Amino acid sequence: MAEKLKILFLSAEVSPFAKTGGLGDVGGSLPKALHEMGHDVRVVMPAYQKIEAGYPGITPMPGALTVPTGVGQLTAGVFQGKLPNSEVPVYFIAESNLFNRPRLYGYSDDVYRFAFYSRAALELTLALDWKPDLVHAHDWHAAPALTWLATAGQGYEQFRGIATVFTIHNLAHQGKTNWHIFDYMGIQTHALAEEGYNEVNFMARGIYHATMVNTVSPTYAQEIMTPAGGAGMDALLRHRQFDVHGILNGLDYEEWDPTGDGRIASPFDVDHLENRLHNRRALQSRANLPRRDNIPLIAMVSRLDWQKGLDITGHVIHLLMNGLSGEAQFIVLGTGDPGYEEMFARLASYHPNKMTAYLSYDANFAPLIYAGSDMFLMPSLFEPCGLGQLIAMRYGSVPVVRATGGLVDTVQDGETGFRFNEYNADAFWRTLQRAIYVYNVDKPGWHTIQQNGMSADYSWQRSATGYEQLYEWAIARTLNG
Repeated sequence: MAEKLKILFLSAEVSPFAKTGGLGDVGGSLPKALHEMGHDVRVVMPAYQKIEAGYPGITPMPGALTVPTGVGQLTAGVFQGKLPNSEVPVYFIAESNLFNRPRLYGYSDDVYRFAFYSRAALELTLALDWKPDLVHAHDWHAAPALTWLATAGQGYEQFRGIATVFTIHNLAHQGKTNWHIFDYMGIQTHALAEEGYNEVNFMARGIYHATMVNTVSPTYAQEIMTPAGGAGMDALLRHRQFDVHGILNGLDYEEWDPTGDGRIASPFDVDHLENRLHNRRALQSRANLPRRDNIPLIAMVSRLDWQKGLDITGHVIHLLMNGLSGEAQFIVLGTGDPGYEEMFARLASYHPNKMTAYLSYDANFAPLIYAGSDMFLMPSLFEPCGLGQLIAMRYGSVPVVRATGGLVDTVQDGETGFRFNEYNADAFWRTLQRAIYVYNVDKPGWHTIQQNGMSADYSWQRSATGYEQLYEWAIARTLNG
């Protein structure tokens, strides 16, 4: 095993305390996997409303943090707890005016909120008398910590010599504000080419200042270096291309385990796929669809957002429900853009005996959809990593995906699922037809695809090994100047 490292882990979302997507999953899972490898990982996140209101197992730390800012010394409280089923400590930076609000994001002062959180997290290490070997910051919300460490922080002995890793989960959200933020943070520095006049862009700053940069799949790491996928950051990423790595997100195998998931109708494993039939029938019953055992039951669990490829999906579902590839059933679970919600509601109203649309999010219903469906659709326009296809494969539902980002790295065409390249409804429909054909005429082949997907290793232990290597590179780089 590598030398035991002290890792400060900064994320605006950590499941189960706060989660809107994949960032929260990583925040809740990766530190546990690193801890199991012997590393001293400490997680710091903001104390949102749910924490301030009182959260089981979370207690206030005695005393208060003094956080230096351009408007004077501000104080913050700190709550502490542990990640569930682990010994990994989690600290919550409490500042009621900034974080005790109904939503996590979407406020005009978001950049100041997360700049304060980032600076307070670094001060917390002094209060704990604990100097990390490495700071691992996630997305723009934690990038102010890296920016401060690389600039003003170099003036303090206790903050020198700390390696940094910056993980990009969503390049499109960049944390833009004006230059006053640097007065607030006590930073004097220069502008970047990616920043407009009087603008600070914390996504760009994280990429620029970090010792090492990574994103959540190898293919996405390549896509973000192109003008089409780079969201204005591609030139900076190409400049740092030898320091940019792709490490695939893992799946929490304790939460997502078909052999013991209490949310599904019948447990099963890779050697007993016949038990999936009970889940299929339970799913049909819950969705008020006729019980039919031998036609493809196709599903989608998704945030209803343009990124997820929904503008090429409506036509494909229309063809599917009109029987152009034979008999089939379709279930969608998700919420989001009202236009997409209406599209699915209208399609379901035309085909009440073939299709059900649940336009809400029900975390306890999703596992039954994975366990009971035959195919799982992810026609994403872009997908940094993607979690749905990993869960689907683990539960024996065969993914039909567009070849982008993490979907390329996890779904092998004809072996663990089916892929199409061009982003259009015609390519999507042809690939879905190909999958349905195999399902209908080659049951042994279909069975093998299911087993291949269920047997693939996408555990966090595998991902954590990749991060451990990245940390060692970053520390070696820092030591060698």
